[in-house]
Amino acid sequence: MDVELSNEFIERDWEKAVKGGPVRFAVIGLGWFGPDVAIPAIEESKHCETTAVVSGDREKAERVADESGVDHALTYGDYADGEAVDAYDAVYVVTPNALHLPHVETAAEFGKDVLCEKPLEATVERAERCVRVCEEAGVELMTAYRMHTARSVRYVRNLVQDGVIGDPVHTRGAFSYNLVSAGEEMDQWRLNPDLAGGGPLMDLGVYPLNTSRFILNADPTAVQATTVEGPPEFNGLEEYCAFTIEFPDGPVAHCDTGYRVAGDNYFEVSGTHGRIRIDQPFAVDGDRRITVRAGDEETVVDVKEPSEMVEEFDYFATGVLTDMEIGPDGEHGFIDVRAMMSIYESGDTGRRVEL
Repeated sequence: MDVELSNEFIERDWEKAVKGGPVRFAVIGLGWFGPDVAIPAIEESKHCETTAVVSGDREKAERVADESGVDHALTYGDYADGEAVDAYDAVYVVTPNALHLPHVETAAEFGKDVLCEKPLEATVERAERCVRVCEEAGVELMTAYRMHTARSVRYVRNLVQDGVIGDPVHTRGAFSYNLVSAGEEMDQWRLNPDLAGGGPLMDLGVYPLNTSRFILNADPTAVQATTVEGPPEFNGLEEYCAFTIEFPDGPVAHCDTGYRVAGDNYFEVSGTHGRIRIDQPFAVDGDRRITVRAGDEETVVDVKEPSEMVEEFDYFATGVLTDMEIGPDGEHGFIDVRAMMSIYESGDTGRRVEL
């Protein structure tokens, strides 16, 4: 097997010499992920810093700013009004899904580049609007798929694209979490259709969907799905979704996700001459294991790599500060939202839906 698989990924295959910077971020949305994951990653990065935090709660914004050593604590209204607009160069939007658009529109209005969490928005129309306003303003828009910047996942993509396992035939992936048995509150925004736009598909299932696209370097052409509606506490959202995605030239992705399923977290791609599997690919800084089987030989390695959130912020900043093309861009994120809405349509009708 002509595969050199090290347990350490020590190089950024996208890195370029950067002049200027750092890129100063306003972090918009101060749930747990912003203060606990994003801001520490920005602090650890080479090319970024946090200069403003934005919340619907002024007290929370001030507390997070004080704890993080950030100069500007803003409410959503302050941000929309342009307060401290000269203190940041870009925004990181990490609010509930259906609240992305107004913050992206404000950033575009002020000429600020945008790193927006997935999914890009809660509907096809609003996702398309995110893309359009950034294009019209001439600002960068990146959909925050950290798998695209994780070194191990990029390595697997290269193996597949280099033909190590032959022609890709199908991918399989699952990302599930039993929030009911975990004792989570049922009044959270992820179970609010008006804020989330959908259930576990929008929150978790988008990971194997998008990673399939990334690994195969292809966009979906059709979907077929089965959805299972959750209990009353789920407010009409699904508790489980299994879906198949068709790609040009034959590959198919088989994915599933759920909020009442014991934790599942894996991705694999099979080809005409082998198979590659990644265990624990989707958890933030999870301990990944990669298994490569080509022909009759198998290589297994437990991965050591830097934080993919640090990689994501530095990747975005490098694109902003150089001529490097940023991907996944807004259009890429829009395609996923369109695919997920088609998956819901297929789940409702029982029919295959072409994109």
